[in-house]
Amino acid sequence: MTRPPQDPHPRALAALRGAWRRWALWGALVLVVAGLLATLVWLARGYEIEQVQRDLERDSADAAQALRQRLARNLQDLHSLATTPADPVGWWSAASNVLHEHREWLRLQWRGPALRLQAAADSAFFPPLPPAAPDGEAAAAADIALACNLARKSGSAAYAPSRYVPRPGGLGEEVMELCLPILNGAQVQGYVIATHTLEGLLTLLPPGLTRGQSVALTELDGTRLAVLGAPRRGTRVFVAQQVLDLPGAPMVLRLEGARQLPDVFPNVLTALVTGLSIALVTVLALLAGDFRRRQRAEAELAEALAFRKAMEDSLVTGLRARDLEGRITYVNPAFCAMVGYGADELIGRGAPAPYWPPERAHEYGERLALRYGGQASAREGVESVFMHQDGTRFPVLIFEAPLLTSGGQQTGWMSAVMDVTAQRRAEESSRASHERLQASARLATVGEMASLMSHELNQPLAVIASYANGSLNLLQGASAADTHATLGDVRTALARIAEQAGRAGKVIHSVRDLVRQRSTAREAVTPRALFDTVLPLVQLQARKLGATVQLEVPPELPAVWCEPTMIEQVLLNLARNGLQAMDEVPGARALRLQARALPVTALGFVSSVEFSVADTGGGISEAVAAELFTPFFTTKAEGMGLGLSLCRTVIEQHGSALQHQPQSPSGTVFSFRLPLAR
Repeated sequence: MTRPPQDPHPRALAALRGAWRRWALWGALVLVVAGLLATLVWLARGYEIEQVQRDLERDSADAAQALRQRLARNLQDLHSLATTPADPVGWWSAASNVLHEHREWLRLQWRGPALRLQAAADSAFFPPLPPAAPDGEAAAAADIALACNLARKSGSAAYAPSRYVPRPGGLGEEVMELCLPILNGAQVQGYVIATHTLEGLLTLLPPGLTRGQSVALTELDGTRLAVLGAPRRGTRVFVAQQVLDLPGAPMVLRLEGARQLPDVFPNVLTALVTGLSIALVTVLALLAGDFRRRQRAEAELAEALAFRKAMEDSLVTGLRARDLEGRITYVNPAFCAMVGYGADELIGRGAPAPYWPPERAHEYGERLALRYGGQASAREGVESVFMHQDGTRFPVLIFEAPLLTSGGQQTGWMSAVMDVTAQRRAEESSRASHERLQASARLATVGEMASLMSHELNQPLAVIASYANGSLNLLQGASAADTHATLGDVRTALARIAEQAGRAGKVIHSVRDLVRQRSTAREAVTPRALFDTVLPLVQLQARKLGATVQLEVPPELPAVWCEPTMIEQVLLNLARNGLQAMDEVPGARALRLQARALPVTALGFVSSVEFSVADTGGGISEAVAAELFTPFFTTKAEGMGLGLSLCRTVIEQHGSALQHQPQSPSGTVFSFRLPLAR
């Protein structure tokens, strides 16, 4: 008897069956979840469809209600027109006014009890109604008669069925008449008939009800009569209808709107959890972006602080910040190096500061009190003296400005401190160099004048010697009898000697005043005094060259404010240059020294005095004029080229300018101005 074959791997088969069962359970679970989700989606779609339909029906009900209310107001306006006196002209005027307020009416008619036309008015907003064909006109008259008969029986307004009115260009529109009886008690006096355009009736609806959807007036069988608007594109069109029970002509108001159906149910926990999850992820993403921006801002701020620190450390100007109580809150390395103290030794210190000289501590304390009391202007440079840690004093220049927050509140003061020791030394060196240059220029002038002095002094000295020898001879050979005559001759000779000695003394005195180092302080001096100082030296050289000197200085000229020695040097240099320029020109030679008051100001006061030196030489060429004031430029073989440069510097220091211009018929005029002494 044979046994059936057995499975060689029973455990493997059991494991395989267990895996299939688990997969089946997971599959069933997935199917159940998928079914639940599908059901949820189906329910959501149904709910959304119902919600959309409910909204559309609410809109249609609102539109129907709004249309009924507007038609009711129209009836009130027609009632007011029905009470108008039975005058065709007056009725036409009243009807035109009513048509101006109602864009939905094409025509208003007043008919008698037998429907005979009494008066009519057409709307100015539409073209007149075209004449209809005979059969169409008969049908319209029959509809109007039917509506007016119904209105007479009911005692209120009635509508006629709508009719199509063709327009030019193959167009047309649906119109409908409204008949309102004019009653006098129970007796009908006539009728007021209003012709409506159905499309105009739709424009009476609020714009919010027609935005994104179409509104139509249809007959009861669904025939469209007028349509306004178009629905948005969507996957499904929703329709809502409302019956308008108009007396004599019932209609249907139809709203159509297209909606995109949603894929999820918006009012369940799944949607809420999904929304919260999306919000959480969005918040985390925003936080991550904000963190990255914060890191970038911190890095940029650190770079900006490092750049500012490097810039402050590289400054040679000391920076010092103080709070409103006068305590130091910040110093840069330049300030620490300037006073010899470290930042930790200065920050937090108030008055008196360790770098204040003890002898000036009280003065600086009062100045600090004025600053923080608001009695000193900001950004004002103040010269002061600081003391180094080793006791050395040095001058400084301090500029202070208020420290303000972003809101404009002051928290203290920021000071910029500059050590001006080198500047003071440079100024002293420049002043000394300038004085040496002036002395050199005067010595050069004296050297050039030495030859003139030797010629001019020889003549008076020779006269003095001659008169002295003659006097000795008279005294030695005189007898007692003619003593009286001899004394008279000797007296005359001594007078000549004194005169010539005085002449020689004037020459020497002029040169000595020019060479001697005098005070350079500015003072008030008359123009005539300036010319009188240099005139003897100018006349010496003029006599040698055979030139005449003309002095034109009115005595009533006011005093000017200047450094007399410097201006005298300028006048002497200009006069000598003019004389030398005329030495090479044949003919008459004349040097004019002039001072004149400039034209008066608008208030009638003289503003300044102009000094000028004019010669009759050969003039200055354009090439020489371009280099005229350049230091060490000269056209003279023995010149140094410093005279005119020094003259221009002196005049500019007095706030003016040295100018030159040609003189007619020949020569050059140099001029400058000096302010009046006040």
